[in-house]
Amino acid sequence: MGKRNERNELNDGNIIARPVVGRLAPSPTGRMHIGNVYAALAAWLSARSAGGRLMLRIEDIDTPRVRPDADRWIMDDFAWLGLEWDGDPVYQSQRGDLYDQALHDLRERGLIYPCFCSRAEIRAASAPQEGDGYVIYPGTCARLDADEREARLAAGKRHSWRCRLPRRAIEFDDTIYGPQRYDLARQIGDTVLRRSDGLYAYQLAVTVDDLTMGVNDVVRGRDLLRSTALQLWIRSMLTPEDVDSVHNSGDFGQQNASSGDIAFTHLPLIDDPHGKRLAKRDRALDLGVLREEGVSAERIIGYCAWLLRLVPEPAPMTPDDVLADFSWNALRDDHADRPCDLDALRGKTR
Repeated sequence: MGKRNERNELNDGNIIARPVVGRLAPSPTGRMHIGNVYAALAAWLSARSAGGRLMLRIEDIDTPRVRPDADRWIMDDFAWLGLEWDGDPVYQSQRGDLYDQALHDLRERGLIYPCFCSRAEIRAASAPQEGDGYVIYPGTCARLDADEREARLAAGKRHSWRCRLPRRAIEFDDTIYGPQRYDLARQIGDTVLRRSDGLYAYQLAVTVDDLTMGVNDVVRGRDLLRSTALQLWIRSMLTPEDVDSVHNSGDFGQQNASSGDIAFTHLPLIDDPHGKRLAKRDRALDLGVLREEGVSAERIIGYCAWLLRLVPEPAPMTPDDVLADFSWNALRDDHADRPCDLDALRGKTR
C-alpha cells in the first residue's frame, strides 16, 4: 500500500519526523450530501493509512450561511458512518483572534491593501479565466495612491482587504493530478482575505487553521487546486522562514510545517445524476434523506469507496474494510469527474 507513517522535515541540517495530521473540514450550511461523504472518507483513509491523526474543524466562519444544529447533524453522520476523529472539534467562529493576528502581520508587511470596489464593478472590469468562471481582480484599488487610500479609509468607505500577489509561480505536486504550476498574478490575482462585511475569507482562515493545527495532509475536491497555490503563498508569508521571529513564540511558529511539508490530494468532483455539481440544496442525495429511506452506513461507505475507485463495484463496507487495501493508484489512473448513480447508491439493480 505504500503507507507513510510520518513526514520528514529538515531543521538545522537534521531530519525531524512529523506525524501525519489530516482534517475533516465540513461547513455547517446544511446536511452533508454524498459528495461530502466521499471526500470525508478519502481524508479519513489518507490519515489512517499513515497511522496519523484526523482533526475535525467546523468551518462556520461564513456565519450568514450557517444553519442552526448543522454541526450536530454533521458530527452525528460522521459517527454513524464510522468516520471517527481525534480530539475535540475546532470551530472557526471561535478563532477570530488568530485571523486578526494574521491579517495584522500581512498588513504590517505591506502585503494587503483595502479594496473599495463592489462586485459589480469588479465583474465589469474583469474577464473570466480558463472558461471556469474564475474572475481575476483587475487591480483597481492596488493602483490608488496612498493619499487617496487614506482619505477613503478616513471617510469610512466600505472596503475589503486584498492580498497583493506577486508575479511569481507556485508549484506543488498533487497526489492525484501530479505536478501543478500557477502564476499568482496572472492566474489567481489579488484575492480578498477579509470581506467588506468584516468576515474572514475562506482562503485566509483555512491557511491559518492548517498552520496552527499542524495539518500536513489535505484532501479535498479538485475545484480547490487553484486555491492551493494561493494558500501556499499565504502560508509562506506567515511562517518563521519569512517573517519576524515574533511567530516563534506564537501560534503560527509553534506548530507550523513548511510549504513543502504538506501533502495535497485533490479528488474528482461528484455530479448529480443530471451532470450538475452536487449541492446541499439538492436534498435527494443528503444523508438526512438517505438515512430516512433506510440506506445503511455500510452501503454509503461502499458506494463512496467505489467512487474513489478503491473497489471494483459498490458493495456494503465499513471504513476499516476499505482501509485494508487502501491505495491512490486507481484514482490516479481514472480521475475524471463522475456522476452519482442513485440506483447503485441505494443498492437497486436495473
